[in-house]
Amino acid sequence: MLKAEVDKLADFIKDKVIDHQRYVVGIDGLSRSGKTTFANELGERLEAENILYRTIHMDDHIVEREKRYDTGQEEWYEYYRLQWNVMGLREELFEKIRNLSQVTLDFYDKDSDTSQRRTITLPENGLIIIEGVFLQRSEWKEYFDYMVYLDCPREKRFLREKEAIRANISKFINRYWKAEEYYIDKEQPIENADMVVDG
Repeated sequence: MLKAEVDKLADFIKDKVIDHQRYVVGIDGLSRSGKTTFANELGERLEAENILYRTIHMDDHIVEREKRYDTGQEEWYEYYRLQWNVMGLREELFEKIRNLSQVTLDFYDKDSDTSQRRTITLPENGLIIIEGVFLQRSEWKEYFDYMVYLDCPREKRFLREKEAIRANISKFINRYWKAEEYYIDKEQPIENADMVVDG
């Protein structure tokens, strides 16, 4: 099923990149819904079609732990609002993604809990794939030409986590799941996506 959806999207994109200098596609979905796998398979298909593209993973751009843990805010708020520099990414990535050949962003290193500035090059004519959770938040969603949402039940996604991570169930209840519920209620990502795929 996933391959069929990837092929359908790739066929659609082929016509779009002819008419646009850049076409921006979002791969949205909640944690462990299969976004990275979908983006990778789409990239392989685009390479086979000789379509230029660049994939941006939003998890590469989260902030340091001190900015998103033990801040005095509720845990779900920390995850939804503070995990990324939402307005910074809007200014440094989304507002520039149409016109610039390069963008400079903070890249997070999990092992050292530090960020480093790096410049990435964008294809002049081609596709920009952005994959990550909460892409349809109000601050970002206007910058996408096409949005895919991977719809995957919570129970299935939870079982994809490592057993040691699943053991800390309170973190899921208080941090992740509350933020996901807020996002679904506020932004209605399934209803607003251009394509919904079973994750």
